[in-house]
Amino acid sequence: MKRLLIVLFFTASFAPLLAQNRKPVVKENIPLDSIRLSDPCILADKSTATYYMTGTGGLLWKSKDMKHWTGPFVVAQTDPESWMGPRPMIWAAELHQYNGKYYYFATFTNRKVIIDTVKGNEIERRASHVLVSDKPDGPYVPMKDPTYLPADKSTLDGTFWVDKDGKPYMVYCYEWLQNWNGTIEKIELKPDLSGTIGEGKVLFRAHDSPWSREKDEQGNIIPNKVTDGPWLFETQTGKLGMLWTSWVFSDYVQGVAYSESGTLDGPWIQEKEPITPPNFGHGMLFRTFEGKLLLSAHSHKDVKGRYVRIPHLFEVDDSGDKLVIVGTYKP
Repeated sequence: MKRLLIVLFFTASFAPLLAQNRKPVVKENIPLDSIRLSDPCILADKSTATYYMTGTGGLLWKSKDMKHWTGPFVVAQTDPESWMGPRPMIWAAELHQYNGKYYYFATFTNRKVIIDTVKGNEIERRASHVLVSDKPDGPYVPMKDPTYLPADKSTLDGTFWVDKDGKPYMVYCYEWLQNWNGTIEKIELKPDLSGTIGEGKVLFRAHDSPWSREKDEQGNIIPNKVTDGPWLFETQTGKLGMLWTSWVFSDYVQGVAYSESGTLDGPWIQEKEPITPPNFGHGMLFRTFEGKLLLSAHSHKDVKGRYVRIPHLFEVDDSGDKLVIVGTYKP
């Protein structure tokens, strides 16, 4: 239900802009806490000495100091003849630099195509996909393969990782709305990230979490079914970890898992407690130009039935085998 409410909120907020194909009004000197943005992802690009922030909605903001931002800019150029349709919804966009190119990992939804019906809910065509650019501020355009993941699976929140075997991978969620026990999976990418190789492999499932909670139809307390927002990282001691998000009843919560093998294949051991305070989630990590490690996440608040989500920054210590949140970071 929470994912369905998010869809309705997104549609209400962005439908006029999409329907009229208008560009947003670009403003300067916007404080970070004045931006309304889900799933904030920040790329610190050394070549331009600029921070680039994107997320759900597919728009982009730029900043030299993270105190004041300029935007939003439209940077994604999808193919209207593709499975996405002419105006796809865009969720959880990420920017990654790899081998001299910039890549835009995002979830695209074509609401006019229904791939399944589960428990009375129509499942729309939704999938993680990758676009490419020569510049961090785009434009980001399609590559060779028309699809990265199966058309009959609802997938989302794709992210990027190069594993110990030197191969690039997409790590993504198979959505709980379809399988009713969300998974986090991996699939190998082609060397230039222009498509995928082989099939996806499950890394873990939502019900593996010891910290997430919900009530089932009989009122029993069980692990939550949602998997959102995977983000891979390695601590300074070489420990492979993954941020991911779910719920503790009505609270949106950021969790962490660590791989015992040091590779994507795991096994993945879940931390017993969330890493951030309640109602912060969909986190990612980046280093400032001064070398400070930060976690970018959004706060989550229900205001009269509407989700309000604002980017927030936390200072993080990764000197040991596990991440430790030091505190809130103010640029």
